[in-house]
Amino acid sequence: MLPEGSRYTGIDLGEELLNTGRRIFAGLPYQAEFVQGDVNTYHPEQSYDLVVCHALLLHMTEPLHTLKTMINSLASPGRIICFEPHWIANMASWMIDETSHADIVSLGSLQRLYEADAAHSGKDGNIGIKLPAYLSQPGVTQIDCRVSDKVNFYDPQASGEGKTRLYQSLVAEGIGTSPGEREAFLSNLVSRGLSREEAEQQYAAELKLSELFSQESCYTAAPCMKITSGIVVKPIQ
Repeated sequence: MLPEGSRYTGIDLGEELLNTGRRIFAGLPYQAEFVQGDVNTYHPEQSYDLVVCHALLLHMTEPLHTLKTMINSLASPGRIICFEPHWIANMASWMIDETSHADIVSLGSLQRLYEADAAHSGKDGNIGIKLPAYLSQPGVTQIDCRVSDKVNFYDPQASGEGKTRLYQSLVAEGIGTSPGEREAFLSNLVSRGLSREEAEQQYAAELKLSELFSQESCYTAAPCMKITSGIVVKPIQ
């Protein structure tokens, strides 16, 4: 999708993702470079017309610093685009076999847990909904935010490798996995800010989900990724 003559630079800490990028770009007519390193300390030799991150900022302990690094890497004018999650909206958008949503997802306690975790660590799984405000602070203009319309549907009536891959990816994300040993689970949630009663409710919900979800389940979920972009125009030096 890049214009002819484009150059692409990918940066990530993980060698596996970089190798995937190399394989993809090996068959494309673009100059491409892949750098293994920390985006917060990487200093490119050139400026970019477009800087993109995907599910990155939620893992950053200082996401505003990461945004500043991205903005500093842009030419003027340049565009920044961030694809980031809004976990509480994601959790509100589930359906499994027409089970009561309240029985498998406790939105109130999850929201408090996410917010407590973000306050403690700086890592914010709800950052997607906050990015328009965050980008406006350093003077980014023409800010636009939209929601990905992708909905994951696991159809137990389907067949083939696609069904198997989707099921495996859902399990890898933790959908329907066992909450584990009860007291350890409860102690962990209480230490992160939930009351004992809320922790008990969350354990019951995750245990029920693990008992319900299987390869024969009908599962629909909207990830609700927020896609935020804006234009950066830097002062003339």
